[in-house]
Amino acid sequence: MQAHIIYENEDWMPPLRTALDNAGIPYDEWFINEGHFDVTGTPPEGVFINRMSASSHTRGHTSGVAHTRQLLAWLERHGRRVINGGHAFELEISKVKQHAALEQAGIRTPATRAVIGGPEAWLDAARDMDTPFITKHNRGGKGLGVQLFNSYAELETAVEQSAVEPSPDGVMLLQQYIDSAEPFITRCEFVDGELVYAITSDTSEGFQLCPAEACRTDVATNDEPDSLFALRTDVPSALVDKYKTFLQREQIDVAGIEFIEDAEGCCWTYDVNGTSNYSPDVEEAHNLSGMAAVADLVQRCLEAETAVA
Repeated sequence: MQAHIIYENEDWMPPLRTALDNAGIPYDEWFINEGHFDVTGTPPEGVFINRMSASSHTRGHTSGVAHTRQLLAWLERHGRRVINGGHAFELEISKVKQHAALEQAGIRTPATRAVIGGPEAWLDAARDMDTPFITKHNRGGKGLGVQLFNSYAELETAVEQSAVEPSPDGVMLLQQYIDSAEPFITRCEFVDGELVYAITSDTSEGFQLCPAEACRTDVATNDEPDSLFALRTDVPSALVDKYKTFLQREQIDVAGIEFIEDAEGCCWTYDVNGTSNYSPDVEEAHNLSGMAAVADLVQRCLEAETAVA
């Protein structure tokens, strides 16, 4: 029995391949952009690792998300174990669903409005918003589409200049801006319900905060050795416990959860990312490996599937 990786971004694959190879786990790869599967057929045995990204459209893979939703439903109808399966993926591709689930779990999130329609609808929804606020795509990744507006007039100007990019799913979010006490956000990396580690991400250069080597904006030179990412060891334990409960309830196996702390010390959670990519600088400096934890999870799932086969 082997693992099957569902993915669309080749750049994110090497760390996972290395972790699976090091663990001696056999696997094959299902590149999801074009192709087909037999709906009346039976999926192969094994454990499926869902690495489909909500930002796949930015790499020209515009059909990947829609295809993956159907594929996961087929796999799970046949009882296949999918790491970050259909329910988790629905949260991955909808920040509206994320926020509703987080609030239900008693986790504080910024005030958010979901807007259907184009620029006129955005302006109408923002008219009585407290300022500052941000626009954000309902489906996205790496902070793509996030823009800060200090006034309604600023949004009007941006709309007039066609400077606000619509969300790929047609749902634009208007969200309360949280003024961070320090210029960083915190991302907690979980695998199988346990906190692997947490990092801070420097926000002084903007909102695109993917920590992976493949999408870094902080590639070091001899003159600029500092990474945007650093290990954090003092995440409030009560918040970690809430995250664990949330992940279990929402059937999310692997996730990076991001939050901001304001000047009063309140933590505001705003994103759950199921396609975690890990900072090589942090991991090398502290002898950590998120992908090794993922490989351990895959191994346990394979053993469980083999036992009942």
